[in-house]
Amino acid sequence: MILSSASTVCAQGIEVSPFYGYRFGGTFFELYTAQPFDFDGAPASGVALDVPVYDEGFYIEGTFTHQAATVLAPPGPGRPSIPWRVSADHWLAGGLQEFNGGRVRGFTIGMLGLTRYAAEGNSEFRFTVSTGGGVKLLPASRVGVRLDGRVFATFLDGGGNAIACTPGVCLVGLHVNVAWQAEFTAGVIVRFH
Repeated sequence: MILSSASTVCAQGIEVSPFYGYRFGGTFFELYTAQPFDFDGAPASGVALDVPVYDEGFYIEGTFTHQAATVLAPPGPGRPSIPWRVSADHWLAGGLQEFNGGRVRGFTIGMLGLTRYAAEGNSEFRFTVSTGGGVKLLPASRVGVRLDGRVFATFLDGGGNAIACTPGVCLVGLHVNVAWQAEFTAGVIVRFH
């Protein structure tokens, strides 16, 4: 069983895909005043690692992406607007399902992980879910091109309280702040057999 699984992995090949693109959306929160400030987006780069699990085109994927931008922080009491360097890093793991086995392969992705928001020496980690899809163009057995589109939902904070309870049943009200981001990237696939 272990030998057959190892031979399947070797037959399909592990893929490493460095990529570059653009990410937009989301809200960064200034850590001291809790005032939000938005920006239109910024370049994003990263790498994806795909390890095949089945012959049917299912992969376990690990992804790291990084986005950095300079934004204008809102003015505060006795303080003018100032430029801040902010970043958002995603560390995600999940699954990728390919469709078709030819040289052009569409795929979908579902992932979970953490996002690190950082600004001026401070950082915070938050839970993130992501979904997306794209296409792999494989003109050669070891090299190709990958085009992706992804949506990230990062849970910034939340709370809940019981609205009404009776013996055995409670109605609960939830409040969750979510930062939404979208990312479009292009990358090179390098496959190791």
